[in-house]
Amino acid sequence: MAQWFMLTLVGKDRVGIVARVSTLLFEQGAHLGEASMMRLGGNFTIMLMVRTENDVQTLKMLLQKIANDMDLHIHIENIDGQLHQHKLPNMRISVYGADRMGIVATVTNILVEVGFNILDLESDVGGSQAQPIYIMHIEGYSETPQEEVQKSLDAAVAKDGISTRISHIDTLIG
Repeated sequence: MAQWFMLTLVGKDRVGIVARVSTLLFEQGAHLGEASMMRLGGNFTIMLMVRTENDVQTLKMLLQKIANDMDLHIHIENIDGQLHQHKLPNMRISVYGADRMGIVATVTNILVEVGFNILDLESDVGGSQAQPIYIMHIEGYSETPQEEVQKSLDAAVAKDGISTRISHIDTLIG
């Protein structure tokens, strides 16, 4: 019986990681679900939902050659698939400020207070080493009106030189 797994692979960024992993899984008859794959610093990470007839040990054994060849670390967890059961984002928040500790904690704690459910968060450090800029983009869902979320963020982060901007996301289904 097919089951869902969360496959995580992490290693130095290099050409071919996604192609090799996805080809192997395809050749083994695995179905891919939701995924997040990205470069973080000089590293590359894959978080991928995989549905397969194989068990954890067999799946890990199948991926081990690629992991060895590309110096990747593998982690596999059995999960509930639960596709198509989550809320779609209705807001996108962009955050900019001089890079310093605590930006993510400050912003995300404010979002908890206004009932904002984070569905996706990505960040980057731009600027230069002398003047780094922290950039964060968050997509999520909240029933709190956009204006109230923005007001709460502005009240808490403006004094720290952090700028936030919220935009509405229209999801067209049908």
